[in-house]
Order: sequence, then structure tokens, then C-alpha cells
Amino acid sequence: MPDIGIIGAGTAGLHLALLLQQAGIHTRIYTNQTAEQVATVRPQNTVSHHAPTIAREEAMGVNFWPAQEFGYQVHYHHLNVPDGPPVFRGDFLRPSRVLDYRIYLPRLMAEYENRGGTIEQRTVEPQDFDQLAGHHDLIVVAAGKRSFTEYFGERPEVSPYAKPQRHLAVGFWAGVDQTDPRAVTMSISPGHGELLDLPITTFDGWASALLFENVPGGDLEILMTQQESDDPEAYRRLVLEKLRVHHPTVFERVEQSRFALMRPGDILQGAVRPVVRNDYRLLDGGTVVLSLGDAHATVDPVTGQGANSASFEAQVAADAIIEDGVIDERFAQKVALRRRERVDGLSTWVNTMIETPTPPHLQQLLGAMSQLRTLCDEFTENFSHPHRNGDMLATPTRVEAAIARHSALAGDPTGKGRTA
Repeated sequence: MPDIGIIGAGTAGLHLALLLQQAGIHTRIYTNQTAEQVATVRPQNTVSHHAPTIAREEAMGVNFWPAQEFGYQVHYHHLNVPDGPPVFRGDFLRPSRVLDYRIYLPRLMAEYENRGGTIEQRTVEPQDFDQLAGHHDLIVVAAGKRSFTEYFGERPEVSPYAKPQRHLAVGFWAGVDQTDPRAVTMSISPGHGELLDLPITTFDGWASALLFENVPGGDLEILMTQQESDDPEAYRRLVLEKLRVHHPTVFERVEQSRFALMRPGDILQGAVRPVVRNDYRLLDGGTVVLSLGDAHATVDPVTGQGANSASFEAQVAADAIIEDGVIDERFAQKVALRRRERVDGLSTWVNTMIETPTPPHLQQLLGAMSQLRTLCDEFTENFSHPHRNGDMLATPTRVEAAIARHSALAGDPTGKGRTA
């Protein structure tokens, strides 16, 4: 059986290691942080795990946070425009879950080691790959640091942006009442950005992960540029004011006397440029170096897909390793082919969502979703199958076809839509 070296202990690396471990294939994870260090850093993401990812966790025996208890099954949408539609709802067929990754990753690291896996704490750079090839039949790079992303290079046809399209600020906040039923709220302030209010389980119980996706140059950009650590109280008041003006449906659930970060420093500010990179490279000796997860695709979090994409990629790679038992360029080509539809479709969806100004066909789709419940349900369920939303949003013609299909279901032959 092959021996696999995995660089990175995020979702992609850990899921791949656990899947191969179940098949009796030897792996070793290389990471520069211990589980204890991961548990004490600032928040790293706010990604939802959707039903296919949760099902994969169940199959791996690591679904320690059942979605029936820790999850949600509804998206609420709001467009903050004059005389705009009221809040409109879409439902998942199966629940999703948001969990603080400072809880999630250390638990999976411990489970992997308890089952006999080895995690070696060390820093790895591309110049170390030849040395690692002396110990492993395949090197999987599942960490997104710059030296790795530059090593693989970009695919320009699915990487259209030269710089980040959103400036991000996400904090874990107390004092925001949960919706009933528990749900993610997606609020859009045209020209200024989006807010995702995600019900997240943290060290201290339930919180709202408020992920502000701010348009550069817009009124909300200050949430990224003004550092919370400089004056936490001033930043708290700033967030409240921006919620009031731009995202009122979330603001109305805030109890201001309790509104505060769950723990000091529970905030992350920065920017992400969405990029899809090449699938693999071959070392001089023929060893495959495979990109996975963040090393393969950097995803803007507006659709909350990073970890789901990473887990999917881990399953694709694990299946190919288990099926063939031979690690060569043919294997790498199979992985590339099998994951391309989903990864490229997700890229189309994300790149459309963050395009500025908002494309007319995206505006058309959102307007129709406010009138057609079945269309909103389909868009919501497609968070579990993101390439389908990429297909829907690929062209104006495809958006028109989706609206017409759901208008017919609602008994509106004109295709303009009506309230379901």
C-alpha cells in the first residue's frame, strides 16, 4: 500500500488522513501547530458544514456535534433597498452546522492520533518536498500559505480577480437573539457589502458569527480597516451603528447591553482573493505533489464553502488512492478531473456573488427568489451542491430559465414570479 505525507491539519488534511486511515493506508500529517496552539488562536473561519460534509464526518466516525442539536436548516435573506422585498426564506432538505474551528480541529487531530496516526510538528517549505519524497509515495499539500500557493500556480480562466473583492471582518458576538427556527441570515446592502449572521457553537455556548463582507471603498469597509484591538468599545459601537444602517433585520435582534465579543480577541479582519490553482506537480524523481483544500482553491467566504470544498476534495483524493493503489501522474489526472466540475462551479458562483457592481442577472435572481419560495429553497439547498448554483448563475439565460421553471411551478406562465 502507498504511504502518504500530508502537509496541513485543516479540514482537507485531516479528512484525507482519517479516510485513508479507515482503509488501512499509512499517513503522516505535518503541521506547524499543535492541537493546543490551534485551540488558542484567534478565530480562523466561520464556515458552515453542509449535509454532504456532515455525512462524511458520520462515515468517518467524527460527527461529535450532531446537526439535529447543533445545526440549522433555514436561510433568511434580506435586501436592504428602499421599498425592497421583506425577509424571504429558503430551507435545506437536511441541516447544516457551524462550529468554532478551535474546537473542531483539535478534536479531529486527537481522534486521528488515538487511532494510530502520527502528527509531526514541523515547518515545511517547497524545498523540503524532495526530502519528503524519500519517505512517502505521495505528497499532499493541504495548507494555503503563500509559498505553497505560488508553487502550484494559478488557473487564470477561473481566477479572474487580481485583488480581493471584499474586505472582511468576522467576530463571535454575544447579545444577538437567535431566530426561530435557528437560521443563517444573509443580508445585502447594495454597494456596501453583505452580512452573514451564522449561529455558531463556541467554547462558551451559542454565539452569532457576524461575517461582514465589505465592498472596498464602501461605507462598511471601516469594519476591516479599524482595528478592534485599538479600542474594543469604540469598535463595538461602530458595529452596532453599521448594523443599524445596513443590516436592520439583524440589528433588531441585538440586545445592546449584552452585545460584546464572546471572548476578547474573538475577531478576524482581513481580505481574501479567490483563486483556483493547478492540481499537481511532479518532482524530478516522479513523485506527485498534489494540491488540496486551501492550496488548491482559495474561496471567498461569502458562500461559506471553504471547508465543504476541502472535505469533498479529500474524499476524491482518498477514493482515487484506495481504488488504484498506484500513485503516478495518471492518478493525479483522475483527481483533477473528478473534482473540477464542483470546484470550477463553486468558483463561478463565488465570483458572481462578489462582483461589483452586482451583475444584473444576480439581481434578477435575488428578486425572483423573494417571490418564488421554491426557487429560494433550491438556491439554499444548493449550498450543499455549490456547482449547481454556479450553473444557475453562469449566464443571464440560465437565470431566466431557472426563474421560468419555478414560475411555472407557482402557476405563473408569464415567468415573472409570484409569492409562493
